[in-house]
Amino acid sequence: MNTSTQPYVKSIEIVFEDEFLVAVNKPNNFIIHESHYARNIRETTLIQFLENQLAYKVYPVHRLDRKTSGIILFSKNKQHISQFQDLFTNNTIKKTYYAIVRGFSKETGIIDSPVKNDDTGVYKDALTNYQTVNQVELDIPVHPYDNSRYSLIKLMPQTGRMHQLRKHMNKINHPIVGDYKYGDRFHNRMFETEFKCDYMFLHAYNIQFTHPFTKEKLVLIAKFPSDWNKLFKEFNWSFK
Repeated sequence: MNTSTQPYVKSIEIVFEDEFLVAVNKPNNFIIHESHYARNIRETTLIQFLENQLAYKVYPVHRLDRKTSGIILFSKNKQHISQFQDLFTNNTIKKTYYAIVRGFSKETGIIDSPVKNDDTGVYKDALTNYQTVNQVELDIPVHPYDNSRYSLIKLMPQTGRMHQLRKHMNKINHPIVGDYKYGDRFHNRMFETEFKCDYMFLHAYNIQFTHPFTKEKLVLIAKFPSDWNKLFKEFNWSFK
């Protein structure tokens, strides 16, 4: 059974809310709801926490990995879920993530590589665009090198396969720091030891879409967790 590494959270940040929808900034290490994938995890789900906080029921429109932070949408009415999910199915929603990865990534790139469903073994097409925002070289040795290099990258997935971004970054030899499934254990350990950071550095920063009911064009942004801001300062990284 997994031990809980769920952080203490006083309340979940509400990014946007109207009569149909609530968008929140999900903290690291929160599962959305109980599921087959999270069957060994015994901790409060994001839905349980939110329904306590908001005093009404919510229904997830899409998903984020337990270890990914950032913006996630919930419908307030079960009958409206399909209209919001159609935004994802029809690819009329734009998502932007940020990640801190091992090594110096290229300035821009496209990863067009099928992703396998771990349960069914079926591969599905998956496409991710990326852009390097910042880089840093540290005088901290990480096996097998005498120093270490990292990049801050902007990720723009065109598809939404399970663990797509994590698998894609591993595919191009720039695994996400803090990813214990697809990442590099030596770099993960260094971040824990040197910077006291043990969460995965993948954040769903921005989501843009036209509201299916109000027709309002929404651009919703989830602020970075404190670990990110600490590293931005440590690495002298500016963010625009």
